[in-house]
Amino acid sequence: MTNLVTNVESTAVEHPEETAIHYDGTDLSYEEFWSQTGAFAAGLSEAGIGSGDRVGVYLPNLPQFVIAFHGALRAGAVVVPMNPQYKSREIDHLLSDSGAELVVTLSDLVPIVEQVRDDTAVEHVVSVGGDAEGATQFEEFLVADAPDVVERADDDVAVQPYTSGTTGQPKGVLLTHENLASNARMAMDLLPGGTTTDDRSLGVLPLFHIYGMTVVMNTSLFAGAAYYPLPEWDAQTALGLIESEALTIMQGVPAMYNDVINQPNVDEFDLSSLRFVNSGGSSLPVEVLRQFEAQFGIELYEGYGLTETSPVTHFNSPDARRVGSIGQSLPGVDSMVVDEDFEPVEPVAEGPVDESETDLDAITGELVIAGPNVMAGYHDRPEANEEVFTEHDGKRWFHTGDVGYSDEDEFFYIVDREKHVIVTGGYNVYPREVEELLFEHPNVADAAVVGIPDERRGETVKAFVVPVPDSDVTAEEIKEYCLDNLAEYKHPREVAFVEELPRTTTGKVQKFELREREASEADAEAAE
Repeated sequence: MTNLVTNVESTAVEHPEETAIHYDGTDLSYEEFWSQTGAFAAGLSEAGIGSGDRVGVYLPNLPQFVIAFHGALRAGAVVVPMNPQYKSREIDHLLSDSGAELVVTLSDLVPIVEQVRDDTAVEHVVSVGGDAEGATQFEEFLVADAPDVVERADDDVAVQPYTSGTTGQPKGVLLTHENLASNARMAMDLLPGGTTTDDRSLGVLPLFHIYGMTVVMNTSLFAGAAYYPLPEWDAQTALGLIESEALTIMQGVPAMYNDVINQPNVDEFDLSSLRFVNSGGSSLPVEVLRQFEAQFGIELYEGYGLTETSPVTHFNSPDARRVGSIGQSLPGVDSMVVDEDFEPVEPVAEGPVDESETDLDAITGELVIAGPNVMAGYHDRPEANEEVFTEHDGKRWFHTGDVGYSDEDEFFYIVDREKHVIVTGGYNVYPREVEELLFEHPNVADAAVVGIPDERRGETVKAFVVPVPDSDVTAEEIKEYCLDNLAEYKHPREVAFVEELPRTTTGKVQKFELREREASEADAEAAE
């Protein structure tokens, strides 16, 4: 294999007239799309950007993101995708750390790039959506004479996304052409019959994130399917688009499916065109899955992956599905649950176990993964690389930081993140177990659980709850409900009602913000 963009070139040659991208009522054919990637690659060449150089793509889900992404690869460059919600301080780190020399962004975001430009290696800014001082308009940057695809080795870096930075400065993840191409091919085969030219895929997962990038965008383009980007998540817009355009594939995160089932007019939407619906990015509450399936009569499949694994490693397929599990390892991906000495933890007979009646500490360990999709490493972070990789049995294993267990049928189950485990009075409490229960309460629309300081126990459990609109549920009611269904030490000692939970653009609850909020409130009380 060479440059992964040759997979898109093959699609364009085989299906030139098929729709590659549909946006805002306009179709872009594969022939047109491939031509525009060539024009962008030629523009990069004129700007002096070539093999191994970094190109920042600081855009929401727009056709220009897809063109710039594959145009940069076509030129042999490395794509640095950046969250368009980031401000100057955040992009300053990404641009400085990566050494990006060119940035493609919205005209409205050009001033943010200009604020940090002198501190970075950025020499060129390309604007989308209008004129901006200091930038060249996207259309003007394109050059007619398309160059040949620049050859790249399997282990050359193709994309450098950044971790979310919840435990410090975001780290650049070095994903190679083989990492990304192999995982896109794996993802194509997750659907019954595989992804085909007849499929139309909802593109609401952000493209700066590996899930949207690989599983939605690249999988669609590799297969000759039509990609329907949406710049931001809005349940009404997404449901309307699925219905009006008869979309066949929806990839989402748990927060999106929770939004869908809580829409007041959810009964008005017909989603019968969907043949495949998948959830990833974070753990899917079983109650959300059940309500979605009951509402639409469509099976919702859960998978698992990380930025560092390109991302998909596990999946529940129509032929092998176990609700509550992240699924089985994909073909070619190796997985183990190991203890602190890197010894395999014995699987249970069959999962999921009843967590309220099981000593989870006795059956769980850390999930580790090996395979062609595992990153080359973190950019300029040798110490971090030493921490996350273990050479064992001739393989290079990546430490996920997720606590879980497996069963004898080779299904895997995630209990929680290691850093989220609450130790209260010597007992381990896994927040996800409490959150799963809270989602079953009829007056709870959303919930998150964190550990807060406690003088006697070290830590104690606190629940942040978004109540169902017009609900009169009380904190005492929530506590009693948990006491009736969980061991005493697991129930929330404190319950706070909030209008919404702080989430990343990919739907993950930012629990560090909840802890910081709690600490600020405690400091304020102490000062009174």
